[in-house]
Amino acid sequence: MTELEKCLAGEYYDCHDEIFLELKRKTRELLREYHALQYDQKEEKTAILNRLFNRIGTNVSVAQPFLCDYGYNIYIGDNVSINMNCTFVDCNKIEIGSNVLIASNVQLYTATHPVELAERLTPEWSPDTGEYFCRTYALPIKIGNGCWLGGGVIVLPGVTIGDGAVIGAGSVVTKDIPVNSLAVGNPCRVIRQINKEVL
Repeated sequence: MTELEKCLAGEYYDCHDEIFLELKRKTRELLREYHALQYDQKEEKTAILNRLFNRIGTNVSVAQPFLCDYGYNIYIGDNVSINMNCTFVDCNKIEIGSNVLIASNVQLYTATHPVELAERLTPEWSPDTGEYFCRTYALPIKIGNGCWLGGGVIVLPGVTIGDGAVIGAGSVVTKDIPVNSLAVGNPCRVIRQINKEVL
């Protein structure tokens, strides 16, 4: 498998492989262009987001500043609002459904490392190898339709947030959240179900 295929399969991969460096170069350039735009330059922003993300629906707003690793692994539905200062570490897929609100300072992390130091360090590593000194893998994040992530929410690798779920501000989401749930805290826990009927 290529390093990109390993990454998307959730296996250890070399994050310094040329494919990732090239994606980062392209992404940084697009983000520079994006951040140079004025608030009301909606059409120009949409044009850049269409180049940045793998898929983007209609009526999507991404406030400045916004940071991501590649953009290539981000998929966004219709009617999505992403507020200022969000960070998406999209080493693996980040899928966001439709009718989603993502508040300021939300962080979505797909990349991670082994907990045990002996497992985390790359075997027989040296600066000459070109590899990263520690092992990295990435797991996808999925945010369902109709979700709302409050300010400062952190979502960890491999998490799925079910349709209609609301995540309270400042929560750290370490495990999957069921559909139509209100969940809060660190670690994030479901505190009640939400009425799924739309008024």
